[in-house]
Amino acid sequence: MSLFVVRHAKAGQRSSWDGDDLSRPLSASGRKQADALAERLAPERPSGLYVSPFVRCVQTLEPLGSLLGIDVLPDERLAEGASMESVLELFGEVGDRSVLCSHGDVIPELIGALTRRGMRVEGPPDWRKATIWVLHRGDDEVARAAAEPPPGATPHDN
Repeated sequence: MSLFVVRHAKAGQRSSWDGDDLSRPLSASGRKQADALAERLAPERPSGLYVSPFVRCVQTLEPLGSLLGIDVLPDERLAEGASMESVLELFGEVGDRSVLCSHGDVIPELIGALTRRGMRVEGPPDWRKATIWVLHRGDDEVARAAAEPPPGATPHDN
């Protein structure tokens, strides 16, 4: 089985946003990243799209959902500050080829938790926005993972 864990695309600066951070949208460059993610992930034929309820996560996978004609499903277990137990619970529930979109605090913790459970990370980790972690798991656990850089990114992009 394979899963794809995506860090949300670029959003406007948190410090420049006056509203609730839950509502902070993608920036223009983030919308381009979301379109590029859709092009990259559509050939994988995702079985489900699960996102943090934060607008920037929803918007990151909306182009993919539109392209495939499937719903983007918000799930609190992917929100910033989510407990690792709840993230792992969701991870165990989703189907093969699902795409999960979350935040810069959740994804490193998830990769660390899975590594402590025996997962092997192949290649250097990448925590940039719009990075795709490709996870391959057996029937009971993840066996290996590798990070793909954000679509169209150069090695020095942040």
